[in-house]
Amino acid sequence: MSKESIESTINKIIEECYTPSYIELVNESFMHNVPKDSESHFKLTIVSDIFKNMTLVQRHKHIYSSLNTTMSNIHALSINAFDIEEFKSNPAKSKSPDCIHKK
Repeated sequence: MSKESIESTINKIIEECYTPSYIELVNESFMHNVPKDSESHFKLTIVSDIFKNMTLVQRHKHIYSSLNTTMSNIHALSINAFDIEEFKSNPAKSKSPDCIHKK
């Protein structure tokens, strides 16, 4: 029985909890000083009206809470969480900075 990837687990949880109109999960581990094929650094862009009237901090806490034990398996999660109207008015995605420890 093969173990489900961390990326698949995150995607599944986000889909179930938020029913997003848009989701993009990028494994950015290759940008860091980690072994090949690592799943340690992710960037999540998610659009869901669940975030309407939530502050940025509330959105992040909500996502961290929904990911629960999965968070203990990764080093970093960059989050861009929008409600639908926010994303329609500014669909720009943030660029991740280069890791200063990458070899």
